[in-house]
Amino acid sequence: MPGLLLGDVFPNFEAETTYGKIKMHEFLGDSWGILFSHPRDYTPVCTTELGRAARLSSEFSKRGVKMIALSIDCLEDHHGWTKDILAYNCEESACLLPFPIIADSKRELAVALGMLDPDEKDKDGMPLTARCVFIIGPDKRLKLSFLYPATTGRNFNEILRVVDSLQLTAGRRVATPADWQLTTKKRDLTCFQPSKKNPISFPFWSSSSLKTV
Repeated sequence: MPGLLLGDVFPNFEAETTYGKIKMHEFLGDSWGILFSHPRDYTPVCTTELGRAARLSSEFSKRGVKMIALSIDCLEDHHGWTKDILAYNCEESACLLPFPIIADSKRELAVALGMLDPDEKDKDGMPLTARCVFIIGPDKRLKLSFLYPATTGRNFNEILRVVDSLQLTAGRRVATPADWQLTTKKRDLTCFQPSKKNPISFPFWSSSSLKTV
């Protein structure tokens, strides 16, 4: 994505959210983070996505990941739309989503982070936000990014899978193969190169199998 590459320090922007004003690095603290954008509030695909993200929030929290969403709508719309998302999840409408939503009505963050989809426009001819995913490490550096067009909803199980892989491989000489998953009963092999400087230790992934390459 323009101007933001893997390994770059993620911008420490300030933003208005449904949880109040935040500064990105302070919001993340020492946690991993996921920022994901969506085109517009009150739209069907976006409602299913945020509903799914809410249902999986405990799994992300278990992994020490803080989630935050973004769209180009205002805070009033975000709060109203939250009721629809919770209704879609069959939850009480008085509850809050387990993560904040950034209001980027001027598209400032969307432009700065390369989030706009040039093929999808609103009634005024302005481009909508694409379905972006940024995964940020505790060091505030970008670890992974996805960019989906507005017409394609995301697979949040895949986002959870890549978080498992990123956390497993962070600081270790290991790599996860194609279709690797942490949650299967029979663990897929994890490839690694042993190193005295990077001893293999798996407190969370104790059931993983290993293969030397």
